[in-house]
Amino acid sequence: MKNQAYRMALLYDFYGDMLTDRQKEFYDLYYNEDLSLAEIAENYGITRQGVRDVIVRAEAVLTELEDKTGIIKRFHKMQGQFTQIQEAVDAIAKRNDQNWQDDEVEVQCGRIRDLLAQLKQE
Repeated sequence: MKNQAYRMALLYDFYGDMLTDRQKEFYDLYYNEDLSLAEIAENYGITRQGVRDVIVRAEAVLTELEDKTGIIKRFHKMQGQFTQIQEAVDAIAKRNDQNWQDDEVEVQCGRIRDLLAQLKQE
C-alpha cells in the first residue's frame, strides 16, 4: 500500500498539472489529505462512486503519461548515476590525497562535485 501511495505521489508531482482542477482537488484530498471517498463525496455533495470515477480517471491520465514519456523512470536512473559519479569522484580525490597530492586533480574533483550538485538541484 505504501508503495502505491508513493507511486501516486510521484506521478502527481511530475504530471499533476495535466489534470483538470477537479481531478487535482480530489486526487489531493484522497492521496495527500487522506480523506476517504465518502468524506470527499459528502463535502462536495456527490456520490462516493462519482468521487471514485474522478480519481480513477486522474490515475489513468497520470499513468498513461508516465507510460508514454518515462520521465520518472529516467529520473530514478539519473539519481543512481549521480550517486555513482559522486562515489567515483570521491575515490579519485581520496587516491589523489594518498598518493599524488596533485592540486589540479583536487581542483577538477571540486568542479565535478559542483556540477553534480547543480544537476541534482535541477
